[in-house]
Amino acid sequence: MAANWMRRTFVVAACASAALLAACGSSTIESKLTPDRFIAFGDAFSDVGQKGARYTVNDGTVNNWTEQIATRYGKTITPAASGGLSYATGNARVSAKPDAAGDATTLTITEQIDRFLASGSIGANDVVFVNAGTSDVIAGTAAFNASPKTEADRLTLLAAARSAGEQLATQVRRLVNAGAKHVLVIGTYDMSKSPWALATSQTTLLHDASTSFNTGLLVDIEKLGATVLYVDAAYYVNLFTNSPGSYSFDNNIDIATTPVCTSVDAGNGIGIGTGQVNSALCNTSTLLAGANQDKYVFADAVYMTPSAHRQLGNYAYDRLRARW
Repeated sequence: MAANWMRRTFVVAACASAALLAACGSSTIESKLTPDRFIAFGDAFSDVGQKGARYTVNDGTVNNWTEQIATRYGKTITPAASGGLSYATGNARVSAKPDAAGDATTLTITEQIDRFLASGSIGANDVVFVNAGTSDVIAGTAAFNASPKTEADRLTLLAAARSAGEQLATQVRRLVNAGAKHVLVIGTYDMSKSPWALATSQTTLLHDASTSFNTGLLVDIEKLGATVLYVDAAYYVNLFTNSPGSYSFDNNIDIATTPVCTSVDAGNGIGIGTGQVNSALCNTSTLLAGANQDKYVFADAVYMTPSAHRQLGNYAYDRLRARW
């Protein structure tokens, strides 16, 4: 595990500037895989419009990491609600209900997979995207904040986050057993880097919860290396927020990590409370005055801008081609 982590770190570090990202492109990689289809299960991080909007700036561009990968292969990925194969839905948790925003009708990742497998099968050249963690961390943190906030409550949150990661690993194994040969898995990024964590002074708690989820996931998929590729979004988003100028974001980290959207939701749209900016409501007319959205990492207090999605998608694409 340590060796794999070091290898991932080295690959990312080698591409740590905008110029080097181009140099680290897939043009020098001989890939044997030509995907027939892309199938996705996950939460808002992978949602390409299941309920009509995406959790980013809805500007009509390629603005989601899964779509970026598909586009690099000359293909598309569309929401299941429109007849496509992306079941990822905003606020979805791995197996628990209600979702992060309190909606009990949202399909969990487990239920998304149930629905797909009930009506279809996975081909030998299909690529399956699996992502989760953000919604479980949000829901767990909400429960913690509603509690007395004791050490026991903190440990309960961390245990629940790790359990959710383990549950996601079970679903990954289930897909492999159903015939998936190429599964790309992303857990949660380190949510201590989010504007939400900074605004609520909960950076340590959210770091620990994010780490607990990813640890539970990684430990349980370690032996699936032949068919499963883990892409370390946590490390990559850390690079965005630690050195934004290296990725064409604003050099001022305070600007780069400020949410660019102004689309306030009167409800609890993304699970972090009422009256918060919700990027599912965001478009080019609801941005900070005079802002260039490409210079910002975050669209709202949790979810990322199109530029951040595209760069993560390019990184994942290169990892995918290097593996298969």
